Amino acid sequence: MTHSRDTLPAAPPHPGWILRDRVLPGLGLSISQAARELRIARQTLHRVLAGKAAVSPEMAARLARLSGTTPHFWLERQQQHDLWHAEQALTGILGLIPTHTLPAALQAEIGLHHDR
Repeated sequence: MTHSRDTLPAAPPHPGWILRDRVLPGLGLSISQAARELRIARQTLHRVLAGKAAVSPEMAARLARLSGTTPHFWLERQQQHDLWHAEQALTGILGLIPTHTLPAALQAEIGLHHDR
């Protein structure tokens, strides 16, 4: 399926943008205060907020504790963001890769859930 630039779905936001634009203001925290409470360097937090650094599992655990959310929330946002960009970058190549289907028993054995 081919998309023009005008019809591409919007990229999922980087979790740092969610943190910067929604979560920190919602908690009434400045960047400096959040960095102190997260026990990280302010520059480290700035890189996440700017979308220049990914939310790692360690950072997700810290953000979850700070915001009363879950680490999975932050990791899922990062994964959605990364996967969207990877699929866009691989658009031409993915169409050339054949799709094979695993047997149902093997799908169940490895915990594969179809959420598409």
